[in-house]
Amino acid sequence: MTELLIVLALILLNALFALSELAVVSARWPRLKAMAASGRPGAQSALALSANPGRFLSAVQIGITLIGIINGAYSGETFGKYASAYFQGLGLREGLAEPLGFGVVIAVITYLSVIVGELVPKSLALRNAEVIACAVAPAMTAFAKLARPMVSLLDTSTRFVFRILGLSEERESKVTDEEIKTLIAEAETAGVLESGEGELISGVMRLADRAVVGLMTPRTDVDWIDINAPIASIKERLISTPHSRLPVGEGSPDKLIGVIQTRALLAGLLAGKPFEIATYVRKAPVIPETAAALDVLSVLRDAEVPMALIHDEYGDFEGLVTPADILEAIAGLFKSDADGDGPHSVERDDGSWLLSGSMPADEMADKIGIELPENRSYETVAGFVLAKLQHLPKTGEHIETGGWRFEVVDLDGRRIDKVLASRSTTLRRRVP
Repeated sequence: MTELLIVLALILLNALFALSELAVVSARWPRLKAMAASGRPGAQSALALSANPGRFLSAVQIGITLIGIINGAYSGETFGKYASAYFQGLGLREGLAEPLGFGVVIAVITYLSVIVGELVPKSLALRNAEVIACAVAPAMTAFAKLARPMVSLLDTSTRFVFRILGLSEERESKVTDEEIKTLIAEAETAGVLESGEGELISGVMRLADRAVVGLMTPRTDVDWIDINAPIASIKERLISTPHSRLPVGEGSPDKLIGVIQTRALLAGLLAGKPFEIATYVRKAPVIPETAAALDVLSVLRDAEVPMALIHDEYGDFEGLVTPADILEAIAGLFKSDADGDGPHSVERDDGSWLLSGSMPADEMADKIGIELPENRSYETVAGFVLAKLQHLPKTGEHIETGGWRFEVVDLDGRRIDKVLASRSTTLRRRVP
């Protein structure tokens, strides 16, 4: 009975090492840091082990190897005799009973070691890696110190082999956008995040990757006031515009001098002040078209008026951006801001998508599941189609890329207004 308890204890000790190994390796660094900050016992030790996995894994391997050797030798020697006697009692000769008995004992012990000592603890470690890592880290740290000479030898040998192979010893800790999106999808499935929250997080991620030209209202759609125009013409523009702020220029959009707030102008008129546009002009920041969207957000936050004028490298006016444009990039197009043709994208019954030419290209890519190059010269669906066609299209022209067919179905003058995206026929034939 004592021999059996010793063997079971060795198997359980092996299970502890296997549990510790996978728990510490699988534990997420941000969550361990949060646990350490909250004072969770063992969290700091787990962080230290995770930061230096080479020494930790060497210590674990030493423990597992020693337990395997001791368990195999002890169980084979102890229980092999009982098994050999049992087979001899069945009538087998001693020369056959001894190796057979030894083999059966080793097979049984190996089976128990694999199930109880490896698979079960590793499955447990994957279920709650951070909590288990905090629980076992102090004991593993103590063992690593106890076996320091052997740990140093194995760790140094491992580093030497890495150098021979020309491999880096540092772990690749970069988290990609795809991994974050996968985590968001899993959180939504588990009910940790509401679907609306996931969409907002995805919108923020898209915003961080965009240049300001992907947010701006283009020059052709900008309402502006010519300060040199007749007063009647200016008043007509103020009455007809739906915007609360308008840029002001001197004869041309390329000579903008600032922005007026129609509310301030109306308040002055109600107070009986003269209708002098120049007195209401406020300075607006001018930013290059290459500026990042997140940088523009800080510019708008500090600006005298929440509107920024965008100019290209030649100094020409390209468009403008407001906080509403940034909010739209995160939360999507608001119904009140949508054009007369409706939202940016509409999924049809056959699985195809009717896309607005002004829809951001990265938003389109997320909708239909295609990949866009990181370095691209376009920001919208219209730009995406033009980049593929390399010429101004006619209605009905199409391209095929990424398993999708993009057809220009409507033009507004020379501008691509609507694009129909559908699965390419070659892909549809492959799908059963």
